Formats: sequence, C-alpha cells, structure tokens
Amino acid sequence: MSPAPDGGYPNENTAEGENALFSLAANGVRNTAIGFNALFSNTGGGANTAVGASALANNTANDNTACGSFALANNTTGSGNTAFGIDALMLNVNGNSNHASGHDALFHNTSGSNNAASGANALFSNTAGGSNTADGSGALFNNTTASFNTATGQDSLEANQTGHNNTADGQNALKNNTTGSNNIAVGSNAGEDLTTGDNNIDIFNHGVAGEANTIRIGKEGTQKSTFVAGISGTAMTGGQVVVNSGGQLGVAPSSARFKEQIKPMNKASEAILQLKPVTFRYKEEIDPAGIPQFGLVAEEVEKVNPALVDRDSQGKVYTVRYDAVNAMLLNEFLKEHHKVGELEATIAQLKTAAAKQEAVNAEQRKEMEAVTARLKEQDSQIQKVSDQVELSKPAPQTVGNDQ
Repeated sequence: MSPAPDGGYPNENTAEGENALFSLAANGVRNTAIGFNALFSNTGGGANTAVGASALANNTANDNTACGSFALANNTTGSGNTAFGIDALMLNVNGNSNHASGHDALFHNTSGSNNAASGANALFSNTAGGSNTADGSGALFNNTTASFNTATGQDSLEANQTGHNNTADGQNALKNNTTGSNNIAVGSNAGEDLTTGDNNIDIFNHGVAGEANTIRIGKEGTQKSTFVAGISGTAMTGGQVVVNSGGQLGVAPSSARFKEQIKPMNKASEAILQLKPVTFRYKEEIDPAGIPQFGLVAEEVEKVNPALVDRDSQGKVYTVRYDAVNAMLLNEFLKEHHKVGELEATIAQLKTAAAKQEAVNAEQRKEMEAVTARLKEQDSQIQKVSDQVELSKPAPQTVGNDQ
C-alpha cells in the first residue's frame, strides 16, 4: 500500500509523511502516524500514535504512543508504552506499559515493563528492569536489570545497576549506589556516599560507603539541635538510650556475650573516693529555667580517672560516665557491706561466747551459792554443837578464903 500524503484511511487510521504506516494491513485500526517511517512496520496493531521520524517504526503491537524522532523506534510487540522525546524508549522491543518523557529516556530498555522515566537520560541504560520510576535528568541512568526503584531528582540513583527497592528523593540522592538494595535517601545529596550497602535510611546525610542496616538523619556540623515529639513526658520502660562521640544511638549491653577480659573490679573503684560532687546550674542557653543540678565536673573527674569521662568528636572532655561511676559505687558499697558482714559475724561470735561465759558464770554462781549455803549450814551446826558443849560443862565452884 502506498497511501497518498494527507490521506485518511479506513478503520480510523491517519498517516502523514513518507512511508508513514507503510505496512498497514486491513485489520489495523485507530493508528496515527506523522513523520518519515512513522509506524512503518505496523500491520495489524491498533490505537498507536507515532509523531516523528521513525517513531514506532518497527511496531506491530497496540496502544503505544511515541512523540519524537526514533521514539520507540525498535518496539515490535510491546504494548501500552508512552515515549515523549528524541530516542525515548528507542530500543524497546517487547516491554509493556513503560512511560518515557525526555530525550533518551529509557533508551536501552528492551523487555522491562511498568517503568516510568521523566527527564533526559532517565533510566537510560535499563534493559530488563521493571517497575522503576525515574523523575529527573540522569535519574537511574545506569540501571540495567534492577526493579522497583524510585528516583526523584537530577542524577538520583544514577549509578544503580542491580540494586532494587531503593527510594531516592533529591538531587544526587543515592547517586553512587550500584548494587545496594532497600535503601531510602531523602534530601539533596542524601546517601550520595553509599555504594553497595543494603537497608539504609539517610535523610539529609551522605551516608557511608558499604554500610548496611543504618539510619542517619541530618548533617554533622549543620544540625545542632534535635527535637522529636512524643518522647518528653511519655512514660516508658526499657533500656537507657546512650549516644557515642560519633552520634550513634543505642543501648549499652550488659550481656557477657558482648564483653571480654572480664575480671573483678577490686581496688579500681577506690578512685571514686577522690571525686568531689558539686551543685551547679547549666548556662542559660542550655537550661533557661536554671534548675539546680547535682553532679560532677568532667575535667575534675578526668584528673582522677580518664576512663570515667566521654569526649566529643573533637576529643574534648564532654561528660561524665555516670554509669561507670555507679558501678564503682556499687563495688565500694559491696566491699563495705562485706566488711560490715564480717564485723556482724564477729560480734555475733562474741555475743555467743559471752552468752556461753555468762552461762558458765551463772552455773559457777549457783555452785558458789550452794557451797556458801552448805558452809552456813555447817557453821550453824558447829555453833549448835559448841553451844551444847558449853551447856554440858559443870558449873565452876567457888572456894572460900577461909578454907
């Protein structure tokens, strides 16, 4: 068939341009081809729209829209695709339900389906990856076979090749990720340093190459205050949250499986006896209410034992490790408690000995009382005998002077 220019054709087909709808068969319906070789190979495909030289040139399928020179040029059996821009979806063969807006968007896609690319070179290298969304120039540029990625922002997820289920929102977000999966980055340059790690969440933070299972919020040195609703004033039980000098949050573990070189504290805790507790108030910028505080001065504690203080990211003394101080207090308490226990045991022994001695003394007193009683009885008997002897003596005779 050689349709004349500006001609309308049966079954609601329209062609404008040399070789446009050149191969159309009788069963092709509702196609529109404008441009050199537009929908050139289409035979029975229907409801296709091609605007631009060689747009949908090899198409035989249905429901495709191509606007731009060579847009969807190699599509044959893929259906439901939309391409706006020069070379958009150019190499697609049988991928379905793709949307490309921008020159070279989804350029290399061949069989991937359900992708959406908006921006020059968005999803440029995608071949078989499906269900990806790229919105921004260069977004998901190097993605090839990975699926379920969402990139919003110029060059977001640009280097991704096989990583899947990533979400990048912001210019250069997750830009250098190649194989990492299940990452979320929000903000300009968020997660930019991530390369291969999985399951990270970076919000306005560059992240760290290769790390995994990590949440980073904010930029060190930029954000200096953190407010999170639903914490202050909310009653809760659980482990105490601590923060290290690098800003990482967590709960300090006590299980033996996290420890090594475990040994008794012994005299190491005696250092706390040199500490000097003080009362103070924080400066107004820290505590506008000026509430009285009770505690220690970190610099003074450092002089006693450097291991009892924590430092900031610059290595300066920052705070006292009150948990360690409490452990040392416990050790000193237990030592004193042990001494008190020994003293109580000694006192108990002395009391027992005294009680035994008192019992012996009581027995001795009883024996002495019995002896005394016997002696008194004997003395009484002796006195009686003595009295009887005196009574039995003859009365003395008196001799007169005249005899």
